[in-house]
Amino acid sequence: MRVLVVGSGPAGLAAAKTLALAGAEVTVVERQTMAGGVPRLCGHSPYGMREFHRIMGGAAYAERLSRQATQAGARILTRHAVTAIDDRVHLSTPDGPLTLTPDRILLATGAREASRAERLLPGERPQGILTTGALQDLWFARGITPFRRPVILGSELVAMSAILTCREAGARPVALVDSGPMIARAPFRWLPRVLGLPLHLGATIEDIIATDGQISRLVIRKGETLRDIACDGLILTGQFRPEAGLARMAGLLIDPATMGPVTDQHGRTSRPEIFAAGNLLRGIETAGHCWAEGRRIARAMLDDPAPSTLELRPGPGLRYVTPQRLGPDAVLNLRLDRAARGTLTLTDAKGRRLASLQTGSAPERRVTFDLRGVNLDGAHGPLTVTMEA
Repeated sequence: MRVLVVGSGPAGLAAAKTLALAGAEVTVVERQTMAGGVPRLCGHSPYGMREFHRIMGGAAYAERLSRQATQAGARILTRHAVTAIDDRVHLSTPDGPLTLTPDRILLATGAREASRAERLLPGERPQGILTTGALQDLWFARGITPFRRPVILGSELVAMSAILTCREAGARPVALVDSGPMIARAPFRWLPRVLGLPLHLGATIEDIIATDGQISRLVIRKGETLRDIACDGLILTGQFRPEAGLARMAGLLIDPATMGPVTDQHGRTSRPEIFAAGNLLRGIETAGHCWAEGRRIARAMLDDPAPSTLELRPGPGLRYVTPQRLGPDAVLNLRLDRAARGTLTLTDAKGRRLASLQTGSAPERRVTFDLRGVNLDGAHGPLTVTMEA
């Protein structure tokens, strides 16, 4: 079996290794100059606990994943960008156009942080506003420090990554702002306080002000109170979006809730020969989670199970649920639309209750709903998962 893996982050490389060890002819294509995905631009830890049972920096972790995939027999081609997928796969390469005809395709193109335009931030449009990913690319790949005293917008785990990157680059953030409560879990959520970084939770950006084309201060609002923060940069963290342009180009069905491709529990998309894994499916998860998912979906590609067709939808209380097609023994990955504690309930179109789970979570935290052992025989679709708070 010839398999093309598009994307060389943790999900793609884990899948490539698994497939190659099983005897598949695996080619990994990566549009960047190096394999490894986002972790290769993270100079800090922790990575590798789930995969290698040790704490590693991001660059070392990415290099080890790449080396293992290559040693297993996978071929990794960098600076190769997929331009179209029809009955063949068309690529742009340093040596000119290339066409491949794989038997199976795995899309593992990852996710990106929302831009300033997507966040609808007010004020001027000066220099010094960038995402965590852009900051890490500037510093770890090029050695450039774009500012010295930035404000960090957001409090997800990636915001903690932004703090550590700033400190390594010689910058000292002056504040962390989030419109809601702190999202990152302990122990990472304690990092700003340990470093003495002022927190402005429940606050929004009211204005962005520049001096000579460079951001010089922010005006933030908390309730009726306005506050000025002097700064020379603004780091946009979180609010991830799947990199689904290629999936859309290939004509795959897209879930409007996740903004990623619709898949069944085996990662199979609406085109049976195309699978998807990693952060392309629903925005962001940790590297370790994506690594495990890549291995699981690779094994499904080898087993080639029949597509699951029972439709699943998020009901009241949920922002999204994946996968969107179910068969027996599925494990659901979902997010709530607000902080809540209560009962998750799976029902079919006739109102029959199939499974329930007592849980509590915040909107940006993964909730796992294990349906292994749940009898779906005779269930009438679409199925619905709701949160009864």
